[in-house]
Order: sequence, then C-alpha cells, then structure tokens
Amino acid sequence: MIDALFGSKTRVKLLHLFLNSPGQSFYVREITRKIDEQINSVRRELSNMLEVGVITSDSADNKLYYQVNQRYDYYVPLRAIFGDNVADANIVPVSSEGAADEYSSAIRAIPALTLAILSGVLVRGSKTSIDVVLVGNLSPAKVKAAMKVIEKGEGRDINYSVLSYDEFYYRLSVRDRFITEILNGKHTIVVDKDNVLSQK
Repeated sequence: MIDALFGSKTRVKLLHLFLNSPGQSFYVREITRKIDEQINSVRRELSNMLEVGVITSDSADNKLYYQVNQRYDYYVPLRAIFGDNVADANIVPVSSEGAADEYSSAIRAIPALTLAILSGVLVRGSKTSIDVVLVGNLSPAKVKAAMKVIEKGEGRDINYSVLSYDEFYYRLSVRDRFITEILNGKHTIVVDKDNVLSQK
C-alpha cells in the first residue's frame, strides 16, 4: 500500500535506505545492490529525490555519492514513516512547546554560558545553516551533552557554533556576515545574560 502512496517501489526502498542511514552516503551501484533494483530506475528516482531536496549529492574518488538531507523540511515526518527504529515514533518537532522548553533547559544548564541563539531547523521560517549559536568560555563536553538532547528530540544532526564572548562581540560590532544572517533572519534568544542583543 505504501508503494502506491509514494508512486514507486524503488522510491520507497530508497527512502527506507536513506532515512535509516542518516550521515551515510552511497554511490549508485552500491545502492542498486542494497535495494535490489534496476540501475535505470534507481538513477531516475535519485534524480527526482535530488530535485525535491530529500537527498543531497557529493562527488569523491570519481564517484557521485548520495545521502539523506537532514535539513529537508519534511525529514522528521518521513523518518517517522520510513525509519525502522521504533524510537523515531517519539520524535517531537521543535514547534511543540514541550520540546522547545526541553531544549532551552538543556542549553541553560551549560555552565558559563552568556548568550544562546536558536535558528535554522529549530526555528520555523529560519533559512540559516546554523541551528544553535553559543557564546562563552564553555566546556566542550557540556555543549555536546546539550546538543545530544536536541539531536535526540529532532531526530537529526544539529549544526552549532561556539564563540568566545570577545569574538562574538567583535563580529557583532563589525556586522560580520555570519552573525548578521542569523540575527536578520528568524531566531530565538534563549539566554542573553548581558543584554547584548536586547540593546540592539
């Protein structure tokens, strides 16, 4: 029945393969072996999926590799359908208030944090490639622990950036492109101990 819903048996097999292997990339012949389908139909479906944005491609060693696009708008619901891991059923998108509160709590628990901004996939309407910006003299282990909470809740990798207070303030003062893009787009301020952004 799901084949009929998604239009093609090959497409369904590809979605199963990619959505159960986030972060892994495959080349065409490897894919045809794994899903046991004809190379022409695999190429056709890969082209369709690339066009829609479900997967991305990259070349290495004279081969074209494909992997799931974890930043695709419908990645989480698709993974809930095609993911074999039962835990995926518990993935809660950030739009849910409970998830947002949990993420904020995990971030606020990082010692010495002076500023935290959410954007990217964590804020509806944000187009930036960075999901979390953290400012302060932070313990890498504490940051990783907080990011794991968010990644578990989102069911995908999170792109984050950690800056020292001086570097962030300098970048802000010179209207650095990286900072400007985040602040001019949709974003949420979780922590701003020194009211750096509220003065802007």
